[in-house]
Amino acid sequence: MATRIRIFLDTSVIFAGIWSAKGGGRMLLRLGEAGAISLVMSRLAIQELEGALRNKAPQSLGALALLLDRSDITVVGEPSATNRSDARSFDDHPANAEILASAMGSDIEYFVTLDRKHFLENEKLPLAVAFKIGTPAECLEWIRRRLRRMAGGRT
Repeated sequence: MATRIRIFLDTSVIFAGIWSAKGGGRMLLRLGEAGAISLVMSRLAIQELEGALRNKAPQSLGALALLLDRSDITVVGEPSATNRSDARSFDDHPANAEILASAMGSDIEYFVTLDRKHFLENEKLPLAVAFKIGTPAECLEWIRRRLRRMAGGRT
């Protein structure tokens, strides 16, 4: 059996997946639920989500728990000191650096985020990490092309 594609979700993508039933974030969660891909998040991202929902939309905490469970998300532990140090060289915002460090140590193929300032528009970051970085829509297109190649079709 082939190994599933491992996709790391940033906090922003889960927020989008909760608020929009039709967006790319929700589609990634559905692909995780179907077992088509393997979704990964950091413990800090989960804590950020829970804290923000408690403050802004406590009625959504149940939806978060249900989405995380159904999507079969793997929550990774603490990143290594080396990954933390490397991540800080790209982003001095502590929470962002911690999430990036977790992604760096998670054997992923794609880091999905909506954070333009810290991740998507950081020109040095894609050159230094072993995974692709993009939006949910970009990741979905990448998955589609990859599955087509695996099936022997066109890209």
